[in-house]
Amino acid sequence: MKLRTVLTLAAIAIPITLISLWMGQQAYSWMPPQASAESKLIDDLFSFLVILGTFIFLGVGGTIIYSIIFYRAGKYDFSDGPPIEGNVTLEVVWTIIPVFLVIWIAGYSYHVYSQMAIREPMEIVHLHNPMEMESAYAAPEKNLDTQENVTKGAPESAVVLPPEEIEVHSRQWVWEFRYPEQNVTSTELHLPVDRRVRLALQTEDVLHGFYIPAFRLKQDIIPNRTIDFEFTPIRIGKYRLEDSQFSGTYFAVMQADVLVESPDDYKQWLAQAANREPSAAYNQAASEYSRFSDKAIKPGWPTIVPAPAPLVNQPGATSLKTYSQ
Repeated sequence: MKLRTVLTLAAIAIPITLISLWMGQQAYSWMPPQASAESKLIDDLFSFLVILGTFIFLGVGGTIIYSIIFYRAGKYDFSDGPPIEGNVTLEVVWTIIPVFLVIWIAGYSYHVYSQMAIREPMEIVHLHNPMEMESAYAAPEKNLDTQENVTKGAPESAVVLPPEEIEVHSRQWVWEFRYPEQNVTSTELHLPVDRRVRLALQTEDVLHGFYIPAFRLKQDIIPNRTIDFEFTPIRIGKYRLEDSQFSGTYFAVMQADVLVESPDDYKQWLAQAANREPSAAYNQAASEYSRFSDKAIKPGWPTIVPAPAPLVNQPGATSLKTYSQ
């Protein structure tokens, strides 16, 4: 009888396991493209959670349906069930398994989190000190321009570029990016592919959130603090930066294009932008505020006047438009 029970459970567990693994693979297609090295970590964690959730859902749901079908009381059976007071073995099993799963999920999640450079809002001890940054998932790739050095036998460590330093200034309700080495400013965030990037995040007014869905990265930006934030773009393309925190009336339009480019295109863009005279960038929040202010009938709700249009070498898009990543 015990052997039959074991075989029955195995016959049920195998297809449930296969379905759960299949669902875990499907979970990768539910996300935007993996545009950063860190996105692989997050997607692997999400797939793992989907596998566990599917297995538990099918196991518990299947048990309930099986019990309803095969162990339901007869039509005219109004008798009480057997007076079962408890089963120590069953109670131990259904206590140990959830505890083990919670510890497993927590350990895996913490391992992923520790490999990324995301900082909690209250972690104010981490203030613009790159030496304290923990190594993230992907190391900087070799510079394509130094490939010749590799072929001549130069050590690999000699051709690894340092992180690209970029300053991020956020205000109500616009993003501004500054490239200090070239003294270039822009309302578009340009990034070199396969190279480590270190952002110095600042806010000039309230709490903002740096969030790029395709990168699976979100970092809160705290007033009067400069927070260092590292990641590695791995996919050339155009993505979207959003403000993940409610920062006021027009926070929904506080968006910016993120362009991941090849090293050559990135250098070319920097050179071209450096030769341009700064000009006022389009500010959709200011534009909408101006239209409301010109109306005879006021909306009835107060709002903060948006920040003036920043003067940048490379103005971004003139409107929030949709596009495919």
